Amino acid sequence: MGLGIYKRGQGFYTRICSAFAFAIITGLGCRRLYQVLQATDLGLWVKTMVPAGLFVALSLLIFWLVNRPSLANFMIAAEGEMKKVSWSSRKEIAVSTFIVIMVVFIMAVLLGVTDMTFQLIFKWLLS
Repeated sequence: MGLGIYKRGQGFYTRICSAFAFAIITGLGCRRLYQVLQATDLGLWVKTMVPAGLFVALSLLIFWLVNRPSLANFMIAAEGEMKKVSWSSRKEIAVSTFIVIMVVFIMAVLLGVTDMTFQLIFKWLLS
């Protein structure tokens, strides 16, 4: 298969986002390696080219992985399923969020009152 794009155009956003996320993680790791190598007495070429070469190698690996037929077919199917999802409206999300916040607040108050009641009871029993 080589480095060609498997089923070009299908699952595009899923593959691009996955590859971008992996590239960010790889880039952060190579940046950290560069920082660690700066503390050594190695030459400037080693300090810069090792992280850069590793980033290029891992980027090619990521490109190869997202274009493997088994992984690409999974991502294509996942993107197809996500298009079938019935997403809630903005109003439904706002109302649901408000209800959750109110229930959490009420539960916190009830647990606080219960805790204070038990503290009073135990202080009375132990004194």
